[in-house]
Amino acid sequence: MKVLMINGSPRANGNTAAALGEMEKIFAQEGVEVENLWIGNQAIRSCIACGGCARMGKCVFDDAVNAAAQKFAESNGLVVGSPVYYGSANATLVAFLTRLFYSTSFDKTMKVGACVVAARRGGLSASFDGLNKFFTISGMPVASGQYWNSIHGMAPGEAAQDAEGLQSMRTLARNMTFLMKSIALGKEKYGLPEREPFARTNFIR
Repeated sequence: MKVLMINGSPRANGNTAAALGEMEKIFAQEGVEVENLWIGNQAIRSCIACGGCARMGKCVFDDAVNAAAQKFAESNGLVVGSPVYYGSANATLVAFLTRLFYSTSFDKTMKVGACVVAARRGGLSASFDGLNKFFTISGMPVASGQYWNSIHGMAPGEAAQDAEGLQSMRTLARNMTFLMKSIALGKEKYGLPEREPFARTNFIR
């Protein structure tokens, strides 16, 4: 089992990193390989809907998005972590995920997704909902924990005082591991669910 963890915070050792680190401890105990990508400090431009990825097989902007694509393809699960800014996820992370999901054509069905969010106080559930949409549009099961996957803290290190938040991260990692292993066993015995040809319609029709 392999998990790709993406830290969308501009702080390498902030509260988002603390949440992801708590998950990583459990993954290590469960024998799950983890690769970490810190993209929150990078200049990631947003998608411009040029359609170039359909021709080139990768995004036209050759940055951290293309570097992450193969790692994503080879993983069983994806964990995304973000601080909350103005009631939403970090814009750098959203730009990164938008281009990563849109420009990659490999089948993401049954890769397990999970997101965690960190904030001083509010905006956690709204950010959590927005990030989960990347998974659910791609046929990815979403791992859940014991609460919405959130942790509280403002100054770097304050999340270490959020006992419930840290426990939520550990529970999430255990549940995600179980789900990935269960899906792997299911693939061996039953294969993947049948997929119908995509019926694409527009609202103007």
